[in-house]
Amino acid sequence: MSWFQDPVNGPGDYAGLIPGLMISVILALVLCGGVAHRLRVGRVVAALLVVSLGVVLSATVTPSREAIMGMPHLSAGCDLSRLWPAPWREYVHVEDTSLNVLLFIPLGALIGMLPRSPYRWPIVIGAIILPFAIEGFQLVATPLGRACQSGDVVDNLLGLTLGFGAGLTAMWIGRRV
Repeated sequence: MSWFQDPVNGPGDYAGLIPGLMISVILALVLCGGVAHRLRVGRVVAALLVVSLGVVLSATVTPSREAIMGMPHLSAGCDLSRLWPAPWREYVHVEDTSLNVLLFIPLGALIGMLPRSPYRWPIVIGAIILPFAIEGFQLVATPLGRACQSGDVVDNLLGLTLGFGAGLTAMWIGRRV
């Protein structure tokens, strides 16, 4: 069953995604000038960076549908059963595993396209810490009805890495053209 057909694990489970996206767009419009200046990028890249981070947070730290309905799934810990990439078949179908990778690709790509500045490496380090922080937050914020899973960290870091590589490649090609 695909992610779109499963109402429990489908897009309806991420109740904060659309409101978070809207808030992210508004914040991007307000902050893009300052972010662009500090990072030495165009306003569009700055806005996309803010929106990308907002989408990640909206999809991962907002309450689940079950929590909103008053029946949160309270986890008794963190599932540490997967500390490595999932089997290939889980990445080629639209499901939680592949979506965790896809969620972080735009953020990684935009970070990979950042020019050298005093802020670049702190942003890279912050992006690497982000999946761990999200899962830690999900572990302690049980009323949100989210599950802490080590496999999510692996998938998020994979997406971040793929995106970062794509962003670096795009910058390299851009300089050559």
